[in-house]
Amino acid sequence: MSDVVITVRGEHERRVSPERAIVQLSVRADGPERGPVVERVNAAAAPIREGLEAHERSGEVADWSSGRVSVWSERPWNNEGLQLAPVHHASIEVVVTFVDFAALSWWLGETAEVAEVQIGGVEWALTPATRASAERETAADAVRTAVTRAEAYAEALGLGSVTPIEIADVGLLAPGAEHASAPRMMRMVADASAPAIAVQPADIVVTAAVEARFRAS
Repeated sequence: MSDVVITVRGEHERRVSPERAIVQLSVRADGPERGPVVERVNAAAAPIREGLEAHERSGEVADWSSGRVSVWSERPWNNEGLQLAPVHHASIEVVVTFVDFAALSWWLGETAEVAEVQIGGVEWALTPATRASAERETAADAVRTAVTRAEAYAEALGLGSVTPIEIADVGLLAPGAEHASAPRMMRMVADASAPAIAVQPADIVVTAAVEARFRAS
C-alpha cells in the first residue's frame, strides 16, 4: 500500500487555580453643586487609598492604581419636557490586584458598605509565569493528542508508524498541502471571568487546539 496522509485535530484543556484577583471599583457622587460633589468623592476615596496602602505593605495586594477625580455635568429633562437645573457628577476609578483572597473577602465586605462605592467586578488571573507555563503545557498536550489519533488511524488501516508533515492552529492547515513545515504557535483561550463581588476563586481554563497532518506507510 502506498503512503497514506492522515489529517487530525488535537485538543486539550487545563484548569489552573487563580493566583490573583483584579478588582475594579468606582467612587462616585452627584449633586447640584460641583464643589461639594468633588469633596464627597475625595473624602470617600481617602480611606480606601489608605487601606490599600496598608494591604500592599502587608503583601496582600500586589499593586493598585487610582486616577484623578473626573467631573462632568448634565442638565436632565423631566417628564414634561422641561430642562432641569444642572447636576454635577464626580468619580474616581480604582483598580486593585489582590493575592490574598481571604483579605479580598474582608476588603470587599467593608468597601461595598461605603455609599459612594460601586464594585465593578472581580477578574481571576494568573501570574505571567504561570500563564506561560500553562499555555506551553496545554499546547504540548494538544499535539500529543493529535499524534495519538493519527497512530490510531494508522493502526486501524494496518499501517506502521506515522511521520509528521504539518502542524498548525485550527483553520490554518492548507487543504491538500503535504510539504513539511515548522510547527506554529498554538493559540490559547482563557476564561478568567467571575461574577461581581464573588470571592470564591473560579478556575481559569486554558485550552489549545491544533490540526496536524501525518504520513503513514
